[in-house]
Amino acid sequence: MKPSKLAKGFQARPDTTSSEKRTALDRLNAIDDLVKNDTPSPVKPAAVRPEPVLHAVPSPVEAVNTNESAQYRAWRVANAYQPGQVIELDLKAIKPSPFNPRHFYLKTSIAELAVNLAKQGQQQAIHVIPDYSNDGMYFVSDGGRRVRALKEANKDTVKAVVVDLPIGIESYKLGYDLNVQRDSQTVFDNAVVWRRFLDEKHFQSQKELAEHLGLDESTVAVALSLSKLPESIMQEMVARPDRFGSNMAYQVGRYHSARGVDSTLRLINRIVSDDLSTRQVSDIVKGRVNPQEDVKPATRQRYAQRMEIKLDGVAVGDLKSYGDDRLELRLRGLSRDKRDDILRQIEQMLQKS
Repeated sequence: MKPSKLAKGFQARPDTTSSEKRTALDRLNAIDDLVKNDTPSPVKPAAVRPEPVLHAVPSPVEAVNTNESAQYRAWRVANAYQPGQVIELDLKAIKPSPFNPRHFYLKTSIAELAVNLAKQGQQQAIHVIPDYSNDGMYFVSDGGRRVRALKEANKDTVKAVVVDLPIGIESYKLGYDLNVQRDSQTVFDNAVVWRRFLDEKHFQSQKELAEHLGLDESTVAVALSLSKLPESIMQEMVARPDRFGSNMAYQVGRYHSARGVDSTLRLINRIVSDDLSTRQVSDIVKGRVNPQEDVKPATRQRYAQRMEIKLDGVAVGDLKSYGDDRLELRLRGLSRDKRDDILRQIEQMLQKS
């Protein structure tokens, strides 16, 4: 495999093995433990950087950090920084990482967080990586949404922990994994970022990208197909993650290829207002249904109450109530005699009412 091409501002490190990646995750977890167990008062770095202090024999604290990268340790010693220490940095010194797995940030979400930060202050420090080629500057590793909200709230500084993480594609993968766990990574983020990775030759093929992320190639192919959509259309779908997963977005992408931007925006509004299912949208895309025709909404009413029914200790079905006027009885595994007996009893009950 050809070596990856790293974005400007990053310095390449040797290919990271799986064991090294595990080490990076361990470092991040160790930093979180340090912050949770001992959260010191924010300390603003000194305006004048102290001279590096070198020891012939490492101190006990330094001896623990045997897995530090050489660049990070040199930076840490030069700045008298202890791992896990929360410091206060100028927001102007923080810049987004070109390997950020997120591309879309909802304006409403940023505005809400900005109001909260203005009232409550920043409760959780962000994670940053030093820009080793540009002294005093940092890349966001985790906390891009908080940085945007702090700027929205007209703040000048941000509380941060400076972390030792691999630079480049590996830092993307770590951030991607964290976002997937938080359920904050969207197919639209993937579409834009993955397309850029391929265009910039970080990966030589779609297959190589899928293997690196541990995903099925078809999953990557669906996301990349969305990268052809204008951002105005993607923004509309990003705002409704409950309605536009990868399958629905794929159908919208197909519709856009045939009908253009304006018609696609109208379809997106229709999907939201009429609660159309992916199958219904697929029928529209295939021309089986005119986009302006009335399509029965695919809503599923949630039952208000459910009672399990047992015969001789064995579950045979349930009785569900919906709203104020609907009952649904479902039974299975009955003998014909038992079924007919139940039917007669129900008929008698209805005749009496």
